[in-house]
Amino acid sequence: MRSGIRKRNVVISGRKTSVSVEDEFWRGLKEIAFARNIKLGILVSEIDSTRQHANLSSAIRLFVLDFYQCSVP
Repeated sequence: MRSGIRKRNVVISGRKTSVSVEDEFWRGLKEIAFARNIKLGILVSEIDSTRQHANLSSAIRLFVLDFYQCSVP
């Protein structure tokens, strides 16, 4: 299975930026936003404001990974 890293544009606090993440992580992020009934940009803004890593793309990957690891009993 091949996973492509794609650059995607997002708006954080009115500022356009781009992140490069694999399709699977982006899909997981969209699923989390949908489950929380919030827009994807709002979720990315939350991740950005609480991240402890310099790279937003890495912070997104870790957020999605943590979400799914915590949801498994």
